[in-house]
Amino acid sequence: MVRADFNRNLDDLQEELLQLAELVEWAIVKSMEALTTGNTELANQVILHDDIVDQKRFVLEERCTDLIATQQPLAIDLRTLVTVLQVAVELERVGDYAEGIGKICLIMDQGAPARIPDNIHRMADLGIGMLRGSLRAVANRDEELARRVWQEDDEVDALYQEVYRQIFENMAHDPRNIRDSTHLLWVAHDLERIADRATNIAERAIFLVTGKSF
Repeated sequence: MVRADFNRNLDDLQEELLQLAELVEWAIVKSMEALTTGNTELANQVILHDDIVDQKRFVLEERCTDLIATQQPLAIDLRTLVTVLQVAVELERVGDYAEGIGKICLIMDQGAPARIPDNIHRMADLGIGMLRGSLRAVANRDEELARRVWQEDDEVDALYQEVYRQIFENMAHDPRNIRDSTHLLWVAHDLERIADRATNIAERAIFLVTGKSF
Protein backbone atom coordinates (compact mmCIF):
# COMPACT_ATOMS: atom_id res chain seq x y z
CA MET A 1 0.00 0.00 0.00
CA VAL A 2 1.46 3.35 -1.03
CA ARG A 3 1.68 6.17 1.49
CA ALA A 4 -1.21 8.12 -0.03
CA ASP A 5 -3.50 5.11 0.33
CA PHE A 6 -2.40 4.58 3.91
CA ASN A 7 -3.10 8.22 4.76
CA ARG A 8 -6.50 7.94 3.14
CA ASN A 9 -7.28 4.93 5.29
CA LEU A 10 -6.24 6.83 8.43
CA ASP A 11 -8.46 9.75 7.45
CA ASP A 12 -11.39 7.42 6.79
CA LEU A 13 -10.95 5.75 10.17
CA GLN A 14 -10.95 9.05 12.00
CA GLU A 15 -14.06 10.16 10.11
CA GLU A 16 -15.79 6.91 11.06
CA LEU A 17 -14.78 7.51 14.66
CA LEU A 18 -16.54 10.88 14.58
CA GLN A 19 -19.61 9.19 13.09
CA LEU A 20 -19.57 6.75 15.99
CA ALA A 21 -19.37 9.70 18.39
CA GLU A 22 -22.46 11.23 16.74
CA LEU A 23 -24.38 7.98 17.20
CA VAL A 24 -23.41 7.90 20.86
CA GLU A 25 -24.31 11.55 21.45
CA TRP A 26 -27.74 10.92 19.92
CA ALA A 27 -28.25 8.07 22.38
CA ILE A 28 -27.38 10.26 25.39
CA VAL A 29 -29.65 13.10 24.28
CA LYS A 30 -32.59 10.82 23.54
CA SER A 31 -32.20 8.76 26.71
CA MET A 32 -32.39 11.96 28.77
CA GLU A 33 -35.39 13.11 26.74
CA ALA A 34 -37.10 9.79 27.40
CA LEU A 35 -36.32 10.13 31.10
CA THR A 36 -37.72 13.65 31.26
CA THR A 37 -40.90 12.95 29.29
CA GLY A 38 -41.56 9.36 30.31
CA ASN A 39 -41.53 8.41 26.62
CA THR A 40 -41.10 4.63 26.68
CA GLU A 41 -41.17 4.38 22.87
CA LEU A 42 -38.15 6.68 22.68
CA ALA A 43 -36.45 4.71 25.45
CA ASN A 44 -36.89 1.55 23.39
CA GLN A 45 -35.39 3.29 20.36
CA VAL A 46 -32.30 4.14 22.43
CA ILE A 47 -31.99 0.54 23.58
CA LEU A 48 -32.25 -0.81 20.01
CA HIS A 49 -29.86 1.89 18.78
CA ASP A 50 -27.10 0.40 20.92
CA ASP A 51 -26.78 -2.50 18.47
CA ILE A 52 -25.80 0.02 15.77
CA VAL A 53 -23.20 1.55 18.08
CA ASP A 54 -21.76 -1.88 18.86
CA GLN A 55 -21.58 -2.84 15.18
CA LYS A 56 -19.85 0.42 14.28
CA ARG A 57 -17.28 -0.12 17.01
CA PHE A 58 -16.50 -3.64 15.80
CA VAL A 59 -16.08 -2.47 12.20
CA LEU A 60 -13.65 0.22 13.34
CA GLU A 61 -11.75 -2.28 15.45
CA GLU A 62 -11.44 -4.72 12.55
CA ARG A 63 -10.16 -2.05 10.16
CA CYS A 64 -7.61 -0.78 12.69
CA THR A 65 -6.24 -4.20 13.51
CA ASP A 66 -6.05 -5.04 9.80
CA LEU A 67 -3.96 -1.93 9.10
CA ILE A 68 -1.69 -2.64 12.06
CA ALA A 69 -1.20 -6.26 11.00
CA THR A 70 -0.63 -5.62 7.31
CA GLN A 71 1.23 -2.30 7.28
CA GLN A 72 3.30 -2.44 10.50
CA PRO A 73 3.02 1.32 11.01
CA LEU A 74 5.59 3.17 13.10
CA ALA A 75 5.58 6.15 15.48
CA ILE A 76 2.71 8.63 15.01
CA ASP A 77 0.80 6.36 12.60
CA LEU A 78 0.76 3.57 15.15
CA ARG A 79 -0.29 6.00 17.89
CA THR A 80 -3.15 7.17 15.67
CA LEU A 81 -4.39 3.64 15.08
CA VAL A 82 -4.09 2.68 18.75
CA THR A 83 -5.94 5.87 19.70
CA VAL A 84 -8.78 5.12 17.27
CA LEU A 85 -9.05 1.62 18.71
CA GLN A 86 -9.17 2.80 22.30
CA VAL A 87 -11.47 5.74 21.67
CA ALA A 88 -13.90 3.45 19.84
CA VAL A 89 -14.03 1.24 22.93
CA GLU A 90 -14.67 4.26 25.16
CA LEU A 91 -17.48 5.45 22.90
CA GLU A 92 -19.06 2.01 22.85
CA ARG A 93 -19.10 2.06 26.64
CA VAL A 94 -20.72 5.51 26.62
CA GLY A 95 -23.38 4.03 24.37
CA ASP A 96 -23.91 1.29 26.95
CA TYR A 97 -24.53 3.92 29.64
CA ALA A 98 -27.08 5.68 27.43
CA GLU A 99 -28.74 2.33 26.82
CA GLY A 100 -28.78 1.81 30.59
CA ILE A 101 -30.62 5.09 31.09
CA GLY A 102 -33.11 3.99 28.44
CA LYS A 103 -33.73 0.77 30.35
CA ILE A 104 -34.19 2.70 33.58
CA CYS A 105 -36.88 4.79 31.83
CA LEU A 106 -38.83 1.59 31.18
CA ILE A 107 -38.85 0.44 34.80
CA MET A 108 -39.62 3.78 36.44
CA ASP A 109 -43.17 4.57 37.50
CA GLN A 110 -44.44 6.40 34.42
CA GLY A 111 -47.73 7.24 36.11
CA ALA A 112 -46.17 9.28 38.90
CA PRO A 113 -42.48 9.84 38.14
CA ALA A 114 -40.19 11.24 40.81
CA ARG A 115 -38.91 14.77 40.32
CA ILE A 116 -35.64 14.71 38.40
CA PRO A 117 -33.00 16.89 40.08
CA ASP A 118 -31.87 19.77 37.87
CA ASN A 119 -28.25 18.75 38.37
CA ILE A 120 -28.89 15.46 36.57
CA HIS A 121 -29.62 17.47 33.44
CA ARG A 122 -26.55 19.58 34.12
CA MET A 123 -24.44 16.41 34.40
CA ALA A 124 -25.77 15.23 31.04
CA ASP A 125 -25.03 18.55 29.38
CA LEU A 126 -21.50 18.65 30.79
CA GLY A 127 -20.85 15.05 29.80
CA ILE A 128 -21.93 15.72 26.22
CA GLY A 129 -19.76 18.84 26.13
CA MET A 130 -16.78 16.91 27.46
CA LEU A 131 -17.34 14.18 24.89
CA ARG A 132 -17.41 16.71 22.06
CA GLY A 133 -14.32 18.46 23.39
CA SER A 134 -12.34 15.27 23.81
CA LEU A 135 -13.17 14.16 20.26
CA ARG A 136 -12.13 17.56 18.89
CA ALA A 137 -8.89 17.23 20.84
CA VAL A 138 -8.24 13.87 19.16
CA ALA A 139 -9.17 15.10 15.68
CA ASN A 140 -7.13 18.30 15.95
CA ARG A 141 -4.25 16.92 18.05
CA ASP A 142 -5.08 19.63 20.60
CA GLU A 143 -3.30 18.87 23.86
CA GLU A 144 -4.50 22.07 25.57
CA LEU A 145 -8.15 21.29 24.84
CA ALA A 146 -7.67 17.73 26.06
CA ARG A 147 -6.31 18.98 29.38
CA ARG A 148 -9.27 21.36 29.77
CA VAL A 149 -11.68 18.49 29.24
CA TRP A 150 -9.78 16.41 31.79
CA GLN A 151 -10.18 19.18 34.37
CA GLU A 152 -13.93 19.50 33.76
CA ASP A 153 -14.46 16.07 35.27
CA ASP A 154 -14.14 17.62 38.74
CA GLU A 155 -17.29 19.66 38.11
CA VAL A 156 -19.22 16.56 37.09
CA ASP A 157 -18.03 14.73 40.21
CA ALA A 158 -19.20 17.64 42.38
CA LEU A 159 -22.62 17.60 40.71
CA TYR A 160 -22.79 13.84 41.23
CA GLN A 161 -22.31 14.28 44.98
CA GLU A 162 -24.96 17.03 45.04
CA VAL A 163 -27.43 14.83 43.17
CA TYR A 164 -26.85 12.03 45.66
CA ARG A 165 -27.51 14.39 48.55
CA GLN A 166 -30.68 15.77 47.02
CA ILE A 167 -32.08 12.37 46.10
CA PHE A 168 -31.51 10.96 49.59
CA GLU A 169 -33.21 14.03 51.04
CA ASN A 170 -36.19 13.38 48.76
CA MET A 171 -36.31 9.78 49.94
CA ALA A 172 -36.34 10.86 53.57
CA HIS A 173 -39.00 13.49 52.92
CA ASP A 174 -41.36 11.12 51.09
CA PRO A 175 -40.68 7.36 51.27
CA ARG A 176 -43.05 6.88 48.31
CA ASN A 177 -40.23 8.24 46.14
CA ILE A 178 -37.71 5.60 47.20
CA ARG A 179 -38.18 3.30 44.19
CA ASP A 180 -37.87 5.94 41.49
CA SER A 181 -35.27 7.88 43.46
CA THR A 182 -33.11 4.75 43.51
CA HIS A 183 -33.43 4.56 39.73
CA LEU A 184 -32.38 8.21 39.46
CA LEU A 185 -29.26 7.35 41.45
CA TRP A 186 -28.45 4.82 38.74
CA VAL A 187 -28.98 7.50 36.09
CA ALA A 188 -26.60 9.84 37.93
CA HIS A 189 -24.04 7.05 38.13
CA ASP A 190 -24.29 6.41 34.37
CA LEU A 191 -23.85 10.12 33.65
CA GLU A 192 -20.82 10.31 35.93
CA ARG A 193 -19.30 7.36 34.07
CA ILE A 194 -19.97 9.05 30.71
CA ALA A 195 -17.88 12.00 31.91
CA ASP A 196 -15.16 9.58 33.04
CA ARG A 197 -15.10 8.02 29.56
CA ALA A 198 -14.79 11.48 28.00
CA THR A 199 -11.85 12.09 30.33
CA ASN A 200 -10.27 8.84 29.15
CA ILE A 201 -10.62 10.01 25.54
CA ALA A 202 -8.95 13.30 26.47
CA GLU A 203 -6.07 11.32 27.94
CA ARG A 204 -5.80 9.39 24.68
CA ALA A 205 -5.60 12.72 22.82
CA ILE A 206 -2.68 13.73 25.03
CA PHE A 207 -0.98 10.41 24.30
CA LEU A 208 -1.56 10.91 20.59
CA VAL A 209 0.22 14.28 20.68
CA THR A 210 3.00 13.53 23.14
CA GLY A 211 3.47 9.78 22.99
CA LYS A 212 3.30 9.75 26.80
CA SER A 213 0.59 8.60 29.18
CA PHE A 214 -1.19 11.36 31.05
